[in-house]
Amino acid sequence: MKQVLFIVVFLMLGLQACEKDTNTPMVLEYGTVNDVDGNTYKTVKIGDQWWMCENLRVKHFQDGSEISYIGNVNQDSVWANATESAYSLLNDTLNVSYYNSFAVQDSRKLAPAGWHIPTDEEWKTMEKTIGMSESQANQLAWRGTNEAELLLNKNGEGWQTGTVPFGIDTYDFSVLPEGCRLFSGEITSGFTAFFWTATSTANGHAYYRYFDSQKKHIFRQTTYPQYGMSIRCVKD
Repeated sequence: MKQVLFIVVFLMLGLQACEKDTNTPMVLEYGTVNDVDGNTYKTVKIGDQWWMCENLRVKHFQDGSEISYIGNVNQDSVWANATESAYSLLNDTLNVSYYNSFAVQDSRKLAPAGWHIPTDEEWKTMEKTIGMSESQANQLAWRGTNEAELLLNKNGEGWQTGTVPFGIDTYDFSVLPEGCRLFSGEITSGFTAFFWTATSTANGHAYYRYFDSQKKHIFRQTTYPQYGMSIRCVKD
């Protein structure tokens, strides 16, 4: 009888410990980093990686040389036919920057000193840290279970009226719906977020990540380098 009672008490204590651990708030580490233009970005540690919590908005490479700017008024064909590094803005008032993949691959480096644009593998490392399985991380298209909601901005900032994003932003990564500049030159925003990786393929395409306001999964695929996407950086 004593042995049975001991087992019951042990199990109850174990369950209480598990419940307590589940309800314990996550303690995150934060920092900041400055780019060559003097912009300051909030950073957060996820697992063993330090990530920017904000999208890159630099207009110069590390060596001080300017990144070519292609406007969004009567410049769609220029954007679509670009073969060199370039960036664009959502509009003249919002400092939302889209970079093509040529800029990502440029040896002059977009990221602040001591940081770099994450590879496809580094994105997968972060995704696995927050709960995605190895097999899911290696898949293309929509993957995972609820990892996107752990990274999506939770207060609805920037989301198009009528959308109800799933974001709970557990890791303070704060993905915003800044959309992308399509291959055609058209700009979309309000529903989605796109991020380049530094990993290119043999045919000149590059891997990216795509978040949707109505999806709890994270999309992984490759596409043409002329697309304009947001960039997050990771510490060296």
